[in-house]
Amino acid sequence: MTDFLRRIRLPLLFAGLLLLTLAFMLIDRDPESAAGSGWFRSGLLEVTAPLQKLVTAPSEWLGEVWTEYVALVDVRKQNAQLERRIAELEEENLQFREALVASGHLDRIAGMRVGFEVPLLPSEVVGQDVSPWFRSVLLDRGREQAVLTGMPVVSDGGLVGLVTATSPDASRAMMLLDRRSAVDAIVQRSRARGIVRGTGAGEIEFVFMVRGDDVLPGDTIITSGVGGVYPKGLRVGAVREVHVERSEILHFAEVEPAVDFGRLEQVFVMLARGPTLDLLFADDGDDYVPPEKDAG
Repeated sequence: MTDFLRRIRLPLLFAGLLLLTLAFMLIDRDPESAAGSGWFRSGLLEVTAPLQKLVTAPSEWLGEVWTEYVALVDVRKQNAQLERRIAELEEENLQFREALVASGHLDRIAGMRVGFEVPLLPSEVVGQDVSPWFRSVLLDRGREQAVLTGMPVVSDGGLVGLVTATSPDASRAMMLLDRRSAVDAIVQRSRARGIVRGTGAGEIEFVFMVRGDDVLPGDTIITSGVGGVYPKGLRVGAVREVHVERSEILHFAEVEPAVDFGRLEQVFVMLARGPTLDLLFADDGDDYVPPEKDAG
């Protein structure tokens, strides 16, 4: 008998719980029974509430974890989209700023062209030779783009130099800093005339050809147009300091270049060669070799 009860105790327990549940449901649905069994229902709630909370807690926790996980996945997607958008906006901002810089350069070039009409070919600086003997830049335009030796090169600031060698798609321009460079120039204020020459050490100087000329610090130096190499009126630089030796025939002044040669990115080749160079060179691509200037 004992073994039999042991075998059926679980089914009996299940059946008892089932009957008890049905009884509770009937009592809960019967208004009359409910009215007289407040203590019973209250006690039942006290017992079942903690049990129900214990049973439902894991499912609620899993639901919260799932919700937070899904939310995190969405947040990650949004973050990735925002990062891509930020990168796109930064790239657009960079392009806009570069366009504004280029626009400013073009505006200054247009202002510099007042007084002479010469086609300007934009060119990128792709290399520099800054050895102690030569100061030149390599450009990405050549004979295929109508660039010839002897053509002036300018930037938004002023005169850069002169084309001295060309290939079909590239060219080399000697800068004003080169020790072989010599430009006939005048002081814009007093019209004093002289030669701007490179020192070979990253500087340029203005040499007076007539003693007693009026040259002062701050004066603007421009090309004179004499010599048939450079057009008249190109900005060369500003006088920084004047050196006058009474015993010397030639006086000179230190000049701050109008162009920042260390930051050249884009220049413009003036597609017109002076009459002097047209007489000296045919359009056969021969390289221009500047003559050695008198050291004074």
